Amino acid sequence: MSPHDDAEPGENLGPGFGVAVAQFAPGADTGANIDTIARLAAVARDRGASLVVFPEYSSYFVDPLGPALVEHAEALDGPFVTALTEIAADLDVHLIAGLVATAGDPAKFANVLVAVSPVDGLIASYSKLHLYDAFGARESDWVEAGTIGAPETFSIEGVTIGLQTCYDIRFPEVTRRLVDAGADLVAVPAEWVRGPLKEHHWRSLVTARALENTIYVAAADQTPPIGVGASLVVDPMGVTIASLGEREDVAVAWVDPRRIDEVRRVNPALALRRFDVTIRTV
Repeated sequence: MSPHDDAEPGENLGPGFGVAVAQFAPGADTGANIDTIARLAAVARDRGASLVVFPEYSSYFVDPLGPALVEHAEALDGPFVTALTEIAADLDVHLIAGLVATAGDPAKFANVLVAVSPVDGLIASYSKLHLYDAFGARESDWVEAGTIGAPETFSIEGVTIGLQTCYDIRFPEVTRRLVDAGADLVAVPAEWVRGPLKEHHWRSLVTARALENTIYVAAADQTPPIGVGASLVVDPMGVTIASLGEREDVAVAWVDPRRIDEVRRVNPALALRRFDVTIRTV
């Protein structure tokens, strides 16, 4: 019997914590996006989550990308992150969400993830490294790619969490580098655009990153009409332990560090590997 079977929502299941993926379709009204985040975060908290992962571009989004996003870009200490911090403190949860951030190039914006703590405010950020110049799109026309630096991670209940974004999931070395930095759980906010086979790619890639690294992956997508939805949490054995369809909603799974240890005893792939990740300079 699973330890989850007889547990009430929010009941302590032992080591670990609840992680939620919360999916919605952000729009051009940042205030409305914040209201939605607050509402879904409260639902996630009530269902037992200590960490809630929201989609890429949660602060502001219009399609196609263009000058409106540059105009609505904010600093890391701007009103969106301030509002996230207030929500986290009010609900006593950690939040991860996508921010349209100011960039060094005034003609572009930065695609940034922010993680906020209910006590310490902004505790980690990540600027998207691999821009979505694929499947007919050119994110690089408007987005300034992040610079490669040491991964920023944070911990909850002894579990270390790393960040990456959407198209990054197609590059296994991004996740592997986070795992080398100690990540046990990788959060993947996304705006995974709909299209032929795209939902299949999404589920397959998220599952592969969890399985090959023997970690948890919590991937939150935007809902239609642009995104596919289908947010999910995958465990270190590649098992989907929480998932959603195409509607705005929240799903919660339990992250148990004992599960990571158990899987790595059976599948010591990280210990047996013979290659390291190196950074390309071109």
